[in-house]
Amino acid sequence: MMIKARDISVALGGRPVLDGETVCCAPGVMTALVGPSGCGKTTLLHCLGLLLPVDQGRILIDGDDVTRYGDAARRRFWRDHAAFVLQDYGIMDEEPVAFNVTMQASILGRRVTGNQERLVQALEQTGLHGRADELASHLSGGEKKRLAMARAIYKDAAILFVDEPTASLDAANRRKVIDLLADFAAQGRTVIVATHDSEMINACGVQHEVGSNNSFTPLVEQRSG
Repeated sequence: MMIKARDISVALGGRPVLDGETVCCAPGVMTALVGPSGCGKTTLLHCLGLLLPVDQGRILIDGDDVTRYGDAARRRFWRDHAAFVLQDYGIMDEEPVAFNVTMQASILGRRVTGNQERLVQALEQTGLHGRADELASHLSGGEKKRLAMARAIYKDAAILFVDEPTASLDAANRRKVIDLLADFAAQGRTVIVATHDSEMINACGVQHEVGSNNSFTPLVEQRSG
């Protein structure tokens, strides 16, 4: 799914955070939202994911204007098309790994339900095979990031919104997360990443500098020049 933001502006608490941002995020490509701390990377990511309304401008998804979606329409978008890997992981520590992936359980929560074959595949892809019954609280920070990725893989989301996915990770976990995101994009999904990590940025096909008021810059073209 193609996401385009045109001249969007946002103020939070009376302070301008985004001013006339224009960006295009295409399927099959990882788009990096970059810039110094406080420039509005996370705010822009949240706007593109319809988590935060914009004050001015438009957001188009596959040509449809979604800027003024109501609550029901936004919930349908999140349910049917989007997955999020945010800085707090969105993980329920008191629940097992399997439930955090499928988000489905039998009555009274006695048994995790959902597509078991897809669950196994998602855990294998993210290096969490055999840990379905463990409580999520037992996982390390890097493993929780990968668990959030497993949820997105299980859901088969068309668009993945990711906020600082490699923050505070060691080199091995950083590489695993980057490779998972690249694989997700290679399957034709739209992947949008807010990051300041140079290794993550280099893995992306497109870079958008937040606050520059410029449209996206293809990194591939930069390298070939």
